[in-house]
Amino acid sequence: MYDLLLPFGLVILGGVIFKRLRFPGVDAESVRDAINAAVLNIFLPALCVKAVYTARVDARLFLVPLTSWATTLASLLLSLGVYALVGKKMRITAAEKGVLVLGATFGNVLYLGLPVLTGLYGSEAAKYALFYDLLAATPVLWIFGAALASRHGEGRGTTALQSLKIIATLPPIWGIAVGFCLKLAAVPVPAVLMKTFGMLGETVVPLMLFSVGLALSLPKVKHAVVALPAVCMKLLIAPFLALLAGHFLGLKGEPLAACAIEGGMPTMILSLLIAARFKLDVPLAAFLIVVTTALFFFTLPMIIYVTGFLP
Repeated sequence: MYDLLLPFGLVILGGVIFKRLRFPGVDAESVRDAINAAVLNIFLPALCVKAVYTARVDARLFLVPLTSWATTLASLLLSLGVYALVGKKMRITAAEKGVLVLGATFGNVLYLGLPVLTGLYGSEAAKYALFYDLLAATPVLWIFGAALASRHGEGRGTTALQSLKIIATLPPIWGIAVGFCLKLAAVPVPAVLMKTFGMLGETVVPLMLFSVGLALSLPKVKHAVVALPAVCMKLLIAPFLALLAGHFLGLKGEPLAACAIEGGMPTMILSLLIAARFKLDVPLAAFLIVVTTALFFFTLPMIIYVTGFLP
């Protein structure tokens, strides 16, 4: 287990160190933006095409995004309820509440979930991360998460039509669609092209992990009390919800374990950008990312241990 986690941690640490060294003429944020743009528009779509085209697709695979929908929506409702109860006692502002609910709901299921699942179960498991995120968690984020952020912040709101447009124009979504079309039509893809997709896809994991490191920053301790419920919900309750939802839908074995692991991913890096866009509490968003990412290396072995008993 730690043979898997240690390399991941070291690559993330490499991103943190790169950011702290502050090389002359090199801005770490610009590097992160460039990496994210390249991954989103080139490397990840290539991985999606190959993963879907070469994957064994059956009815169970489509239960993964259904499990993700159920888990994400349940987490969203639960976190809203929790912070509605404790918000006044803790004197949580609207900007803080928006960040806390987003942080408790949306995990780093692609940037960190993809390398974890492929490290545990092999490259074939990439399909679980892709389906869990791109066909469920991402739509929920832009349909419901963006609306929540707009309501709690001061930034420009996002309409339902704009949210659907964002989802429809995501290159990885098109990568999945292309992979499915090629597979269903039994179109033979030239070996050299498939190898190219493979080479591009292989860069996704290290680039994603390095980008996570570039996004981390020193947290403010004053946020610890208000963040505690969100941290517990994200790392401990959400994987349990994923197990329940997946089991109820009929998932078993590796797909169910993959959903539980994805459910227990730390707070998504994208929450930092959403917090800035809608004028939420950006330092609190950074705090959640740092704390949940650090604690994830302790909670992940627990989740894997529990899923080891699954039939």
